[in-house]
Amino acid sequence: MSKKDYCGLFAIYNHDEAARLAYFGLYAQQHRGQESAGIVTWDGENIREHKGMGLVHDVFTERHLGKELKGRIAVGHVRYSTTGASLIRNAQPFLVRFGNTQLAIAHNGNLVNTVELRRELEATGSIFQTTMDSEIFVHLIARHLRDGGVEQAVAKACARVRGAYSLLILVNNKLIAVRDPHGFRPLALGRVNDAHVLASETCAFDLLEAEYIRSIEPGEMLVIENKCVTSIPAAESIPTRQCIFEHVYFARPDSTVFGEVVYENRKRMGQILAEESTPDVDFVMPFPDSGIYATVGYAQTSGLPLEMCMIRNHYVGRTFIQPSQTMRDYSTRIKINPVRSMIKGKRICIVDDSIVRGTTIRSRVKKLRELGAREVHMRVCCPPIRFPCFYGIDFSSKGELIAANNTVEEIERFIGLDSLHYLSIEGLLKSVHAKDSWCMACFNGDYPIDVSPETNKSCLENEVALSW
Repeated sequence: MSKKDYCGLFAIYNHDEAARLAYFGLYAQQHRGQESAGIVTWDGENIREHKGMGLVHDVFTERHLGKELKGRIAVGHVRYSTTGASLIRNAQPFLVRFGNTQLAIAHNGNLVNTVELRRELEATGSIFQTTMDSEIFVHLIARHLRDGGVEQAVAKACARVRGAYSLLILVNNKLIAVRDPHGFRPLALGRVNDAHVLASETCAFDLLEAEYIRSIEPGEMLVIENKCVTSIPAAESIPTRQCIFEHVYFARPDSTVFGEVVYENRKRMGQILAEESTPDVDFVMPFPDSGIYATVGYAQTSGLPLEMCMIRNHYVGRTFIQPSQTMRDYSTRIKINPVRSMIKGKRICIVDDSIVRGTTIRSRVKKLRELGAREVHMRVCCPPIRFPCFYGIDFSSKGELIAANNTVEEIERFIGLDSLHYLSIEGLLKSVHAKDSWCMACFNGDYPIDVSPETNKSCLENEVALSW
């Protein structure tokens, strides 16, 4: 099973070209999901939708954006399938109609009590159309709508689920944004002229020249209707536990995520890593693109020259989140190419963001040796990943994590390195501003939300993949 990214969300309220701006908002967040894309719009009477498998620019045409997806409100989603199969019916936003209510929902995150809730709902008459945990929200909201308004229904639905979620919900002419009480997944609010925008990452705002206002708070429900924006507490206050892997790897470096600038934090990781361990080498180099920004900080602090000895083919998608093992292996081989003259006879220090299985970096180190590198050292900008993630990153078993079953020295020998050092947990926390607000479970096993034995068993046996 591959380690995968989760999803990207975007919404815009009150804009003449809502669908077109949603397209660009998703395009800016393509790195968060390359398997499917979808946009729904509200035209004042009906919700319209278009979804497809593939990249944003392949799914949407001028006909969709200019003629079919009419309306001043739009919600968009890019996805990787780690819950549910890679099928068009599992693409989001998920759209349903019941009575006079038309509802679309886009979800980034992973619920840890999906199995139990789905069994309960099916036992009382619910019929599921997909294998997505996101559909749990739809059924819960629909049931509670009979008891009051949509805001109350969403709050009651959120009270039943456990896990990580950022939600965008379009209910007729009302747009609702929600983050789970721990705040695992990012969601930000912005403004472009008279329109409000919401996105997983602020790089989407930059493309639209939108003003970044703030992050949606953990446990907050934000309701936008007409010209009114209302903030409602959707859950009791509990400790914030944001996914620190957004800053280690997932988010674009030009984004502000959880109120912190990703570029600055990654650079600081490299600086602190250099303070912890700097080998005697000729230069330091990254493997593009995720390791570049930490390498800048590492080189500045260590005083070592920075060389770009690996050149990336930018027409290849991120190896890490290819939807099949075959495609991932293929794209690994063509993704980067060495500058051979820079490597022969040199002592090299590689700086990279993380090691999951170790197989990709092992093949790259082997290639450096074949090209004549005299020494190859490695410094990693996060601690060893030793524990499964149940909240949205698809390494759901210890068996696929090299650090879960091997010491640093054993990993060093497996990869073929002269030395290996991981950034300490203390060093990682020094690189971010909000010191006590992070989920570190993949490093230390301290899970903010307990996973039910049934869900845990399903995840570990890969019978039900529950991360997004």
